[in-house]
Amino acid sequence: MNYWLMKSEPEECSIDDLARAPNQTVPWVGVRNYQARNFMRDAFALGDGVLFYHSSCPQPGIAGLAEVASAAYVDATQFDANSPYHDPKSKPEAPRWLHVDVRFGRKTRLLSLAEMRAEPRLQSMRVLQAGNRLSITPVSTEEWRALQELLAD
Repeated sequence: MNYWLMKSEPEECSIDDLARAPNQTVPWVGVRNYQARNFMRDAFALGDGVLFYHSSCPQPGIAGLAEVASAAYVDATQFDANSPYHDPKSKPEAPRWLHVDVRFGRKTRLLSLAEMRAEPRLQSMRVLQAGNRLSITPVSTEEWRALQELLAD
């Protein structure tokens, strides 16, 4: 099993939105970074653990747990001219962008970025590295375990 941190702006899709969604599952649309896309395409597996991270908000941090609920498939928003994720260079016969479905696990207390930075066991975590802007990053087994302890408090 692999573990991932996936960022979502709460105004677009929060952990509460995921919990209320049909079958508690949402398509993770709008990824427009090749490295993040490649993680979904090449490294994600059904059942992988997900740290649901609220970003671009007053209090960023981990807000819940989820799991990968599908293999990667074509993100149709790239072809929709009315979508904020439209990519006019992407063609249906050669799509650039993929997404996966994510299923709700549980809501947690908000584990803030400051708390994560203060935890010595998380110092190598990618989301905490200077300049990291990826919306999807891998999480090591050791980091996942440390975060489970912190979230249980």
